[in-house]
Amino acid sequence: MSDLSAFSLAGKTIMVTGANTGIGQGIALSVARAGGRVIGVGRSSMEETEGLVRGAGAAFVGMGADLSSVPAAQDMFEAAWIAHGPIDGLVNNAGIIKRVDAVDFTEADWDQVMDINLKTMFFLCQALGRKAIEAGRAARIVNIASMLSFQGGIRVASYTASKSGVLGITRLLANEWAAKGINVNSIAPGYIETNNTEALRADPDRSASILGRIPAGRWGVPSDIGDAAVFLLSGASNYMHGAVIPVDGGWLAR
Repeated sequence: MSDLSAFSLAGKTIMVTGANTGIGQGIALSVARAGGRVIGVGRSSMEETEGLVRGAGAAFVGMGADLSSVPAAQDMFEAAWIAHGPIDGLVNNAGIIKRVDAVDFTEADWDQVMDINLKTMFFLCQALGRKAIEAGRAARIVNIASMLSFQGGIRVASYTASKSGVLGITRLLANEWAAKGINVNSIAPGYIETNNTEALRADPDRSASILGRIPAGRWGVPSDIGDAAVFLLSGASNYMHGAVIPVDGGWLAR
């Protein structure tokens, strides 16, 4: 028998933001399949995610939160720690995107994306970091970056800025916390089959253009990201700090 215990999340409690759909749901299900308990955070119903997680034989706790507000996010994390903690791992997946020409981009377009994708992400990392350091506990953080952490993109100024910032914050926290037993890493997803990409996939020309650049020849699925997250949340990645793993079918290799 192969020993896969290094990849197990048995006995671990993992918080996943944006767990109600798409990549977040895929991560929650992968965590469940690895034996972890899931605390799903979102602003809409997570009934479907809960059913999938429980169907995989794992426990699920749903937490509602407005992640555009740092105080609300901090209060949510504190409540989760008190009621369901200690929390062993945090996956910062929640995010939004605004598509507007740069010449027409408004301050609101900028702030709404940056507040959720970068500002709240940092302060949730801080919340777990403080608790883990105070308790002398190990912890894992996985931040969801993007291909636009490496590329400029078009019509997504605040999203590109926020996802570039995700990598910077991931590396900074790794520098500060690696010696304290806190692993901070990130995943950069490629084109994944989610609600957010439904319009692209439904456009034959656009979809063909995208697939033509992906060496794997297919769109990714949420479990592709979820399984990579399990690796970064588990003991199998003990010596990884400040890394970013592109899970993009080879997109960035072209």
